[in-house]
Amino acid sequence: MADSNWLSSFPEMERSDLRAIKKALDGAYREFSREYGETIESLFDPLLSFLVWFEKLLISTPWLIVLGVCTGLVYAASRSWKLALGCVASLLLIGYFGMWEDTMRTLSIITVCTLVSILLGIPIGIAMARSNRAQSIVTPLLDIMQTMPAFVYLIPVVMLLGIGKIPGLIAVVIYAIPPVIRLTNLGIRLVDKEVLEAATAFGASKKQRLWGVQLPLAMPTIMAGINQTIMMALSMVVIASMIGVKGLGQPVLKSITNQYFTLGLMNGFAIVALAILFDRASQAYARRTNAHLGGFKHD
Repeated sequence: MADSNWLSSFPEMERSDLRAIKKALDGAYREFSREYGETIESLFDPLLSFLVWFEKLLISTPWLIVLGVCTGLVYAASRSWKLALGCVASLLLIGYFGMWEDTMRTLSIITVCTLVSILLGIPIGIAMARSNRAQSIVTPLLDIMQTMPAFVYLIPVVMLLGIGKIPGLIAVVIYAIPPVIRLTNLGIRLVDKEVLEAATAFGASKKQRLWGVQLPLAMPTIMAGINQTIMMALSMVVIASMIGVKGLGQPVLKSITNQYFTLGLMNGFAIVALAILFDRASQAYARRTNAHLGGFKHD
């Protein structure tokens, strides 16, 4: 009979032992949060100050100037008047339907998260490309970051830092940074070894090979990683609103809880419009970079 029970139900740890383990781990983390939470939070004060300043700058700047700057950046990246006109039309509609301020808040946090992801991700990707050991250590961490549900790593971040902009920023960066790391690593590893040997033959140092050969040739692949990072950061807008990040995500969350169909749809379309503009502009810039490098190689 005992053998039959063992075969029909999987052997489990005693519930009392499992509760004791969970209680011990939860207690240890709470103690760590109380002891070091404020210290860790203070490390992010400069980043918080920059984020608040940038958000206020976008909101307080006259809308015509913001519209002109955004359109100019889109055209500079894409060299496409159609995309530039699409940017103008999208932002005018967003403003006309009363979503301008929320869009500026979303734009500020997405911009800062993307910059942080690039500043952290590209050096990590370079380190992975130059060391197989570093790659073997970082790759499982990236797998965890990409497969773990966002709600799971929101829990320790909120317990440690509370609710606000910085916990939201950290959650977005954790979710969005893996593509730029992976594709930086891939792009550098795909650089032709014969090109590197030629650079070495001309007396180039490791630093010169990295900045003069590997990074420029890997730039189209790196830009693809940056593109995916931007898209993933935008996809976290609604989840980040659950922990106090203001922007287009909060009306969507409100529409879910109160069943406001039109409110959710309008703000959802605003997020989609931003995503399309970022995507098309970054892809066009990557194509132009690739075409330039192709012409350079041909010459």
